[in-house]
Amino acid sequence: MDPIKHLHTIALGQGQDVVANAKLDMAHKEGHWVMLQNVHLMPDFLLDLEKKLAQFALEGSDPNFRLFLTSDPSNAIPIGLLERSIKLTNEPPAGLKANLLRAFTFFLREEFEENDTKVKTILFSLCYFHSMMLERRKFGSKGFNMIYPFSIGDLRDSAVVLKAYLESNAASGKIPWDDLRYIFGEIMYGGHIVDDVDRIFCNGFLEFLMNDNLLDEANMFPFTDGKAVFKCPAPTTYEKYIEYIETELPPETPLAFGMHPNAEIDFRTTQCENLFKLLVELQPKDTGSGGEGGDTVQSKVSEFMGRVADEAQLD
Repeated sequence: MDPIKHLHTIALGQGQDVVANAKLDMAHKEGHWVMLQNVHLMPDFLLDLEKKLAQFALEGSDPNFRLFLTSDPSNAIPIGLLERSIKLTNEPPAGLKANLLRAFTFFLREEFEENDTKVKTILFSLCYFHSMMLERRKFGSKGFNMIYPFSIGDLRDSAVVLKAYLESNAASGKIPWDDLRYIFGEIMYGGHIVDDVDRIFCNGFLEFLMNDNLLDEANMFPFTDGKAVFKCPAPTTYEKYIEYIETELPPETPLAFGMHPNAEIDFRTTQCENLFKLLVELQPKDTGSGGEGGDTVQSKVSEFMGRVADEAQLD
């Protein structure tokens, strides 16, 4: 079977349910593959899809028939559809180093090496900015007043614009910092931002990061007065950039996001509370004290959280 000729990809949206049903009917008889993208956008169609797949099972499908579904996290996907599926998830990395490595390695080695030194330097700082914007969200309202869907697509499009702008200004030898900051802060990333304070922060961080000092190995940690340093490296090879991230990036600190170190206390406390709330929910509902001296999971968790609160007050 030729996988290209027998793979049908449909991006779901208004009116695409008719196309999807036609492809499914044909594919299950002739043994083709069907990929339905963004199924979370059409929850009503998923109910019909669940019934259709049950009918296919009764009729008997061609052994080569396969159905692939892609979706953002959603509660609208029927449980029956999930139970009969093999599920693959793409979890976002945790931590600034993991995010920065993922952002940088998103670009192919061959494509990166084709860039001149200025593009390499600015692209590296752009990867740092992207990672910072993603990780700052974990601090809740201290990070951003709203939750924004920043994605690798924002970084990709920003990189395309960066290369095009520098190529068009190559004759003058000047970097159009104002234009780049506006495009990154008001269009690419700023296009997601609807809160004025969040927009001020985004533009302020870009003002600090995107300027001529960047070409002189400036510190990319903002407003730290030398307490924490992560300098933009001199232009080098693709592998050396990765090595630099692995070895030179300081331990995780809110200073990397332009925040006070105490911001991590609230984040870690909230993280701990959510973890133990989950443990309480997983506790069997009929669990008792177990007699004299026997504590339930809930009582132990409550005792532990009380100690955490007392220690926080003492600090």
